[in-house]
Amino acid sequence: MKKFVIALLMLSLSVTAVFAQGSNESGSSVIQENAPIEISFWHIFGDARGQWIEDRVEEFNSMQDEYHVTQENKGSYRDTLQASLLAYRQGSAPTLVHVAEAGSQAAYDSGIFMPISDIGSFDTSDYIEPVLNYYTINNKVNSIPFNSSSPVLYINTDMLVKAGYDKNWTPKTFSDVITSLEKAQAAGVTDAKYTDAIHAWFFEELVAEQGGYIYNNGNGRDARATEALLGGEAGLNVAKFYKDLSDNNLLAWTGKVEDWGGSDNIFTNEKAMYHITSTGDINVISAGAEGKFNLNVGMLPIADNSKRNGTVIGGGSIWLTKGHSQEEMEGARDFILYMTNTENMVSWHKLSGYYPVRKSSVELLDNEGWFDTNSLQTVAFKQLLDTVPNKATAGALGGTVYDHRTYIEEALVKIINGQSVDVAMDEAIKLTNAKIKEYNSNF
Repeated sequence: MKKFVIALLMLSLSVTAVFAQGSNESGSSVIQENAPIEISFWHIFGDARGQWIEDRVEEFNSMQDEYHVTQENKGSYRDTLQASLLAYRQGSAPTLVHVAEAGSQAAYDSGIFMPISDIGSFDTSDYIEPVLNYYTINNKVNSIPFNSSSPVLYINTDMLVKAGYDKNWTPKTFSDVITSLEKAQAAGVTDAKYTDAIHAWFFEELVAEQGGYIYNNGNGRDARATEALLGGEAGLNVAKFYKDLSDNNLLAWTGKVEDWGGSDNIFTNEKAMYHITSTGDINVISAGAEGKFNLNVGMLPIADNSKRNGTVIGGGSIWLTKGHSQEEMEGARDFILYMTNTENMVSWHKLSGYYPVRKSSVELLDNEGWFDTNSLQTVAFKQLLDTVPNKATAGALGGTVYDHRTYIEEALVKIINGQSVDVAMDEAIKLTNAKIKEYNSNF
């Protein structure tokens, strides 16, 4: 409890220091003669998560009178980025933009954003290293991490126990998944299957676990990516995993790619024993399983005979557009640092299931006993904190991420429907290479 109080006191002092600009040396209030500087923030969240952002905006505005922040939900990540690019060309860009991790290279290449680390210095040591690594491009922190996640394995332990396994057992490899499903079906659990949204993000994560690269040139980290690898041998291992599941009637899916809700429903309606999806969905999955079956969470399974490297951070971060006054950019930076401070990231994690991006937030949660009563959350943190920092787990950096994801998903559908792994993946590589060449011709 003492450590918790000290941490909160330190947080209070840091927030006070950030906003001390509104007082004079004697401590008396400084009257603002001019209207507050307007700061606009475009993001993707509606529902309770959007309300959480709105609450943080109102708090920030009430704490000082130098700046006035407005926020707006602009739809999907792609829609938000496209709207920002158009607004910038029209001279009306928002100050802050919420960008998906997959859009980082495109955001960087657009030329409309300024690295957040160029707007004065701020302490980066409190950020969880794999999270900050993703958004560090050319040795600069380009954006502030916000909603960060990675996939984990959700398990229907009732089905697992019927297969003869201990309720706490979790599969470590692709073979473990296959074997345990086959044993469960042999024991009469006909719905013992594997499901996910058939999203290339999971493919990328399973490649990174093996240390594989999606692009050449150090996964696009050493220099601009010029060739698609799509994991090489590691990618083939992942594709073969899907083929083995399909060939042995162990795969359950809706027939649509990127079907997050559909795959969640398959699992929570007890039509699958295993489900890979985001850590950010843990509250949704837990609620769906409540009263139906016992739930457990495990780390991602890895390819047989491979060494675990860890996961790539997913989710989104906040970018700062160019063309604003120094005062507006400094205020925008201060708002984002406030919204993602230690206490707020604890609140965000509890609401959403996304990782808090700060080490101090994890410490606060631990001191509160949060993980004692929310033990399923600890698996995601262990998986993240045990991640080996390297170019595979830093994530693929390229302007064609959305394109290659489409091609991978198309390849997986072909493989599920019986096409050769080698043929399908070779086609995905060729299509991605064509897109890379087209994209790079602009630079």
